[in-house]
Amino acid sequence: MESQIHKIHQQLVNKDITCVALVSEKLNALKANTHNTVNSTLDDLALNLAAKVDSKITNGETIGLLEGIPFGIKDVYMLQGTTTTASSDLLKNYKSAYTATAIQKLLDAGAIPVVKENCDSFGHGSSSENTIFGAVKNAINPELVGGGSSGGSAVNVAKDYTVFSIGGDTGGSVRQPAGYNHVYGLKPTYGRISRYGLMAYASSTDCVGPIAKSVEDIRIILNVMSGKDVKDQTTYASAEINADSISDTSEIKSVGYFKNFIESDAIDPKIKADFLSTIEKIKAKGIEVKELDFFQSDILVSTYYTLAMAETASNLSRLDGSNYGNRIEDKNLKESYAVTRSENFSEETKRRIVGGNQVLSQGFSDEIYLKSLALRDAISENFEEDFKDVDIILSPVTPSTPPEIGNSLKDPHAMYLSDAYTVGFSLGQLPTLTVPQGTETGLQITAAKTNDELVLKFANFLKDTI
Repeated sequence: MESQIHKIHQQLVNKDITCVALVSEKLNALKANTHNTVNSTLDDLALNLAAKVDSKITNGETIGLLEGIPFGIKDVYMLQGTTTTASSDLLKNYKSAYTATAIQKLLDAGAIPVVKENCDSFGHGSSSENTIFGAVKNAINPELVGGGSSGGSAVNVAKDYTVFSIGGDTGGSVRQPAGYNHVYGLKPTYGRISRYGLMAYASSTDCVGPIAKSVEDIRIILNVMSGKDVKDQTTYASAEINADSISDTSEIKSVGYFKNFIESDAIDPKIKADFLSTIEKIKAKGIEVKELDFFQSDILVSTYYTLAMAETASNLSRLDGSNYGNRIEDKNLKESYAVTRSENFSEETKRRIVGGNQVLSQGFSDEIYLKSLALRDAISENFEEDFKDVDIILSPVTPSTPPEIGNSLKDPHAMYLSDAYTVGFSLGQLPTLTVPQGTETGLQITAAKTNDELVLKFANFLKDTI
């Protein structure tokens, strides 16, 4: 698909449409939509910004490429003066006191936020059902889940309610819903984009990630949001990715895939067959394809969730109703803390907090938590060796197709296992892109750390191959 950003920019410049009309159209579509993607719309802010863009165009001033482009924000990002709920009871009335760095960079480039988007509460989930606003419905089949935790963001892009959206990816929360809704979703290299102003789930793997309908739009958004930030010491300076450079795919000579992912009993037969068919098409283009060995899916999932639960238990300890959120008073301070957290956190969030505190507790931390840290190091070392042999690692996004709404809530373990093909790349802090091709839930393209450009190059290669 062509770049929506370039298309709309040209329409604005040519005065084929006004920015106010464009933003009004998106706001009306968001309010009328039946896929449950909206936590709140940002009418006043969006229309005021749109009027300023129209005024510049009328006055003959030049506008930037992102200026006037409507976008959505997963409701875990701070945007000053707006309600930021994390789709939770605890924060349902919380007003942001500041704006996240990544969102501010988009605002500075002239992009217009139109909606705070429904998601799993605090990012805890893979289906966007764990939310006080009700389950997000899949863009293709509303009987199915929208994926998670950035389900509202992916569905809004797929349905053209937003031109692009900003999700958050900890263990697959951009890539999996992008696959479920047939759009592009990028988890960049950890640290390429500042996490400042993103509500922390698991700080060692949390990433800001764009969702869009084309590789070019992903490139544009990634360039704007990237860069060193003094408010996030994990960030690093990165070179801008050039449009022409990602069109030249000649440097890609070899692709690897993890044979245990494909030989697993858990993979849907059609996803397996479609993936292997894609591999044959890549071989036919003269690319060398190698089978790689990797950790078993159950080890990846258990390692990821051990670390993620430990980190979220620590990160959410600040939410007790004293400084943030809806406080429930009881007979004493201790009881007030207990009832506030018990009543205002969802069952899934409480499950993760309890699990995290368990693995960090005396007698368990050495046996479970420290072992998981060692496994994460081993996973990273495995990737370093693999990328000495191949340029790209290709994998399915998910082992199965989206479940029906309600099924994941009945079986949390099955929901965790749906992340089997995404969490390993999160643990390795690698750049990984979901593309809506190859299988029913797409393909996942991964490159070595900081080589986000190569991921986008291979996505362009696949467009011409399958």
